[in-house]
Amino acid sequence: MQEIERKYLLQDESWRGSVCRSMRIAQGYLCSRRVTARVRICDDKGILTFKSKSHDGGLSRFEWEREIPQGVAEALLARCSGVIDKERHIVEFAGHTFEIDEFNGDNEGLIVAEVELSSADEKVELPSWIGDEVTGERCFYNSFLIKHPFKSWTR
Repeated sequence: MQEIERKYLLQDESWRGSVCRSMRIAQGYLCSRRVTARVRICDDKGILTFKSKSHDGGLSRFEWEREIPQGVAEALLARCSGVIDKERHIVEFAGHTFEIDEFNGDNEGLIVAEVELSSADEKVELPSWIGDEVTGERCFYNSFLIKHPFKSWTR
């Protein structure tokens, strides 16, 4: 399976009035070399994901994902060197679903939006609250934020 997505910073908080649903996510990384192995608890559901590195500037990459028992996910998270804590908000706009991640803990203050596409050249209408595109910028990957939390960035 190929995941194709674009990632953006937000320029204001006007998106909050359009949230359809929200969920709490805790995720950690079991390994991150050529393929990243991620474990996640999303509300009360465990998820194991494998993602490849991108070869086209961060726009698309291989992704395999399966639900696992929550107890197994908790045991795997306990073995990770760090855990990302975030609230994911879902906003529907112009036929696309935007996932807005609002980070907590050491990454508090960082909010990014992602939109998945069916092809790399698919056009997407962007809402007014979308700011700069950061697709492919490594510092906004969750696996980077584990080792280099947002609070340590010099702004």
